Amino acid sequence: MSHNVEWLEEHSAASLRRLLPRIEARFKAHTEAVEWDAYLTRLQRHFPRLFKHLHALYGGQYDFFYHLESILSSATSLWLERPAELKALDALREADPDWYQSNRMVGAMCYVDRFAGDLEGLRERIPYLSELGITYLHLMPPFKVPEDDNDGGYAVSSYREVAPGLGTMAQLAELATELRHHGISLTLDFVFNHTSDEHEWAERALSGDSEYQQYYRMFPDRTLPDAFERSMPEVFTEDHPGAFTYRSRLRKWVWTTFHTYQWDLNYENPVVFNRMLEEMLFLANQGVEILRLDAVAFLWKRLDSNCQNLPEAHWIIKAYNALVSIAAPAMVFKSEAIVHPKEVRKYIGLDECPLSYNPQLMALLWESLATRDVRVLQNAMQRGMVLPEGCAWVNYVRCHDDIGWAFSDEDLLAAGFEPRAHRYFLTDFYIGRFVGSFSRGAPFQEDPRTGEARVSGTCASLAGVEKALSDADDQDLELAIRRILLIHGIIITIGGIPLIYLGDELATLNDYSYDQDPARVGDSRWLHRPVFDWEHADQRYEVSSVPGRVYRGLLRLLQLRGQNLAFTRADTEVVETGNKHVFGFIRSGDQHVVFVLANFSEQEQRLEARRLRQMGMRKTMVDLYAGRSITAAQELLLEPYQFMVLARVG
Repeated sequence: MSHNVEWLEEHSAASLRRLLPRIEARFKAHTEAVEWDAYLTRLQRHFPRLFKHLHALYGGQYDFFYHLESILSSATSLWLERPAELKALDALREADPDWYQSNRMVGAMCYVDRFAGDLEGLRERIPYLSELGITYLHLMPPFKVPEDDNDGGYAVSSYREVAPGLGTMAQLAELATELRHHGISLTLDFVFNHTSDEHEWAERALSGDSEYQQYYRMFPDRTLPDAFERSMPEVFTEDHPGAFTYRSRLRKWVWTTFHTYQWDLNYENPVVFNRMLEEMLFLANQGVEILRLDAVAFLWKRLDSNCQNLPEAHWIIKAYNALVSIAAPAMVFKSEAIVHPKEVRKYIGLDECPLSYNPQLMALLWESLATRDVRVLQNAMQRGMVLPEGCAWVNYVRCHDDIGWAFSDEDLLAAGFEPRAHRYFLTDFYIGRFVGSFSRGAPFQEDPRTGEARVSGTCASLAGVEKALSDADDQDLELAIRRILLIHGIIITIGGIPLIYLGDELATLNDYSYDQDPARVGDSRWLHRPVFDWEHADQRYEVSSVPGRVYRGLLRLLQLRGQNLAFTRADTEVVETGNKHVFGFIRSGDQHVVFVLANFSEQEQRLEARRLRQMGMRKTMVDLYAGRSITAAQELLLEPYQFMVLARVG
């Protein structure tokens, strides 16, 4: 953005004066005067930052103001279509902009068909979600996708149609309303880096329509693809080499970063920006409250770069943020960027993505379980938990995707680990190749040239439940359950929104049947996407069963979170416990302080009492999780994999 602040302010104001009469002439008569005034207030407030980023993206084009007017017209038109109940929610959320930072926020995620069959079945399962305390439900993409290759729903053929086997868009909107009436915010993915090659736009491009060919990045020969690939890493090496796919019908090479059937959109074309805005606001009008922005790092391409995390990618998101703030302010963005931790943080901000996945925490929880050493976790989180005011992490122990070792080499080196060898060790440990491993996972996208891979598996199988049950070893089973509760305890208490992949609360094991499905064979991520077993879920009431022990433990953690104000809008300070096996942090808000400790070892661990008192604890404390008083005159003893939430007495 080369222009100075004064120039931008002057031209932003002049542009709004020029465009506003045209927008009012088209739309003002279609709504009440009070509503229009409220909309106009938001438009005037957020237009300067919208203009700033759109001008940075498209200001060099001769028809920039035509596209600017088109974008504002799209936003206004879709705001007019917004249901009254959602406009009321807009007003509520503007009055309470930090609503997602409440200690009552608890997330769950699932595939509709795997969890409940279809949208109607999901409506019937709302009581289960309420029983668990869920207030945020993330549904994996329910959109229309190709029947076979669809990347688990992330190759979208229509953003306005639900997959036929799941229901209809009207049913999705009804589900969003019913969830909201039960205090649950609906979260959906916005897959906006690419579409399926069966999307209407792609099909028109394939038919020879030059306008729609400009929606994607296409090249007549290998000259530019070869030039781009010289500085770009491959993403899915098993699917296709490089980032381009030849389509003989077009006689062109199409940019396909991920899979051959996922065509990257061309955001250098402002029409694409506008068309995707319309899809985004359409989803907002169905009742989506949190929009997960998929693959944000890949939105913009530039020669002689790795085509990831470029400044223009941030400008696109910030422009969309401004438009949503104008037309659907009840909806907030959550970023998905599985990149270097320093790059992840760059997407987080009130003007970009107020929410973000915390992939570094997820990966380091598993790293600490494998090594029984919390130094890398501690060092990374001492720097990594602090976010801009009003923003929050979404913390998880696993999701629908694989586990990659997305943490920095610097943190590994500081703890004495050689980065490359350590990542190999972690992969071998979690796929069961390492002697003495408790884990039963599988490699994902293993590169035969380098041996590098990521890991698939359910939480319970990775944490040791599957192996312990197979070995009929009750002691190992107890340790495995403690591991599950330990890492969930951290994501529930460390700050931000905890997110549970549905099934993990019941210690669901790997599903090896996926390899019998031709559409899924070879994609080990389906190992941890089993069909939800409702008979298995009934065991959650059996105190001695594995599902019952895990479920009751998680309920206790979630109740603890919801009942203590130290877990809402509070600060997190990761501390040095004096023991490399024990992770610790302090949560402090207005007159509410707790000290959380987690033993990542199967051995008892001791902490010096004087260190505890140095951090504000007293000789006698209450462990809020266990519900008992503890006296630590000389030292504090932690049992294997014990999780403690300590509060001062008196």
